[in-house]
Amino acid sequence: MIMAKFEIKFLDAYNDDYIKVNKAIHHFKESVRIKIFDNEYQKEFLIDLDKSTAIKFAKTLRTEINKIKED
Repeated sequence: MIMAKFEIKFLDAYNDDYIKVNKAIHHFKESVRIKIFDNEYQKEFLIDLDKSTAIKFAKTLRTEINKIKED
């Protein structure tokens, strides 16, 4: 069986920037890596979160999503 390899990009709502999220290993420590690509400056910014911080971030993100009023 052949499996496809793909990446998911989360596109910015207003321009061509995007975010990618994946597990990373740096100096034998695992983290959740968030890559933010700024299309205007053609730069990529990295944020590495430990597991507990990533969980807090996910909870905060869900809270903020729930605050958005749908039309």
